[in-house]
Amino acid sequence: MDVHALVLCGGGRRSDPWHDLAATGHAVALVLAEQGVHTRLSSRPADVMAPLDTDLLVVNCSDGEGPTEGDVDGPTVDAAIGAHVAAGRPILALHSAALAFPDAPGWARVLGARWVHGRSMHPELGRATVRTLPSPITDTLADVEVTDERYCFLEPVTDLGAVVPHVEHRHEGVTHPLAWARTVGPAGSRVVYDALGHDVRSYASPTRRALLAAELGWLLESAGSVPRRRT
Repeated sequence: MDVHALVLCGGGRRSDPWHDLAATGHAVALVLAEQGVHTRLSSRPADVMAPLDTDLLVVNCSDGEGPTEGDVDGPTVDAAIGAHVAAGRPILALHSAALAFPDAPGWARVLGARWVHGRSMHPELGRATVRTLPSPITDTLADVEVTDERYCFLEPVTDLGAVVPHVEHRHEGVTHPLAWARTVGPAGSRVVYDALGHDVRSYASPTRRALLAAELGWLLESAGSVPRRRT
């Protein structure tokens, strides 16, 4: 199967001072290459345009909380991602993607949850073991040992119902989802949100890379089944 992926690595407002999105995007591209996926990385905001000419969209973006020259506005983002979903194509969203596109309300509905400033948080970055749960993605995986941030108190989009995690962690006695999979839209577009991946130390972990490979495997079962538009 000839599958193409676009990895969006921030750019313009879609970056922030805390994440090296180009470096983590490159780490993701290496895992994609191991799966035989043709991958293009981009930090050009204009690449978030309709139609997205790719089988798999990987969102490794954030939010700089302000307009930036050359950026793409929220309605354009919503239209591009909405068309991708309507075509039944899969999406992988990573770590700070929960902060991305706050001016595009459709994005949180695709993801299933969002980061809320003043409520969402993470304990200090450090070494941790996070628990994998039974699912079609993680049935053969061990728990993940990783140096990373562990997001807490993400706000679910309430009318979509609770997300069903395949990875979780505990912080101060409360369990928080760290990764989940869902299908979106009438065409059943597959979506995975994986909150790990703060920096390249995350991708140095063999168990973290195994989790990412398993998530990609589930997404790629549907990638390539819908012809891409060629211009």
